Amino acid sequence: MLIAAGVTAYAFYWWSNAPMHFASAQLDATLKPRSSLRGVAAQLAQAGVPMQPELFVVLTRALGLSSQLKAGNYEFDSGVTPYEVLQKIARGDVNEYLVTVIDGWNFHQMRAEIDSNPALKHDTAGWTDAQILKALGVPDDAAEGRFFPDTYLFDKATPDLDIYRRALRLMDQRLSQLWATRAPALPYKSPYEALIMASLVEKETGRASDGPMVAAVFVNRMKLGMPLQTDPSVIYGIGSVYGGHLHKKDLQTDSPYNTYIRAGLPPTPIALPGNGALEAALNPAQTHALYFVARGDGSSLFSDTLDAHNRAVNKYIRGE
Repeated sequence: MLIAAGVTAYAFYWWSNAPMHFASAQLDATLKPRSSLRGVAAQLAQAGVPMQPELFVVLTRALGLSSQLKAGNYEFDSGVTPYEVLQKIARGDVNEYLVTVIDGWNFHQMRAEIDSNPALKHDTAGWTDAQILKALGVPDDAAEGRFFPDTYLFDKATPDLDIYRRALRLMDQRLSQLWATRAPALPYKSPYEALIMASLVEKETGRASDGPMVAAVFVNRMKLGMPLQTDPSVIYGIGSVYGGHLHKKDLQTDSPYNTYIRAGLPPTPIALPGNGALEAALNPAQTHALYFVARGDGSSLFSDTLDAHNRAVNKYIRGE
């Protein structure tokens, strides 16, 4: 009996430490949340891990790891042992993929980045922006600016709609928090108007430290009824036909986004504003500045008067 038990124990030890070879160099297995131990064993077998489910159950119980198995997507290299598979799942060493949405991108660029990510499940491929918003429960069809630019981690084969949902929720949360602590006497009628302003600040700011001043210039202009005269809004209104340079006729052609002709904010955001632009729009600097010009090094020079601004333009734009 003792000899037989010893042989059995040795055979089990040998099995748990024997390399398993796959048809390919790597194998993916996704374990569902709240799966039982036998459910985990079955899911590994279905994924193609060549080990007997019953022996995996025995090994897990023998090592006291039954309650420590974690859901997620796992990647195993060919040659891994059953013991190593178990340890990896107990550690929760899951595959985490990521997609990064950059501050200042427009929604079209965000969609292109998500669509090109091979680890996502592309349920929204071919959908219109309005269809995505409808699936997310958003009552309007203006997607621009509604999604927070950030890096999002996810398990393999996560539906791409989940990324949009997380980005939408994060933007709503951040905007709501900042709206509640906004500076007094801002000329915004709603958080959405603040979001529009934040998108303008995002596109006009070369250095993050200039954001509050850029926002203040726009706020001061709105209070005085002056047009915002922001090139990025005009460019956004031109759309895909924009050739890389603004011309005089572009500034004279009427559109809802031509802030040289129309006073006030454009009808929608023009980009996905990041946290810095949101904070600047809702807590701008205290200044009387009404103008700014790019210095050419990413920073801007701010002026209170048109004469001072013209001198700055001559220096930094015309080189006079």
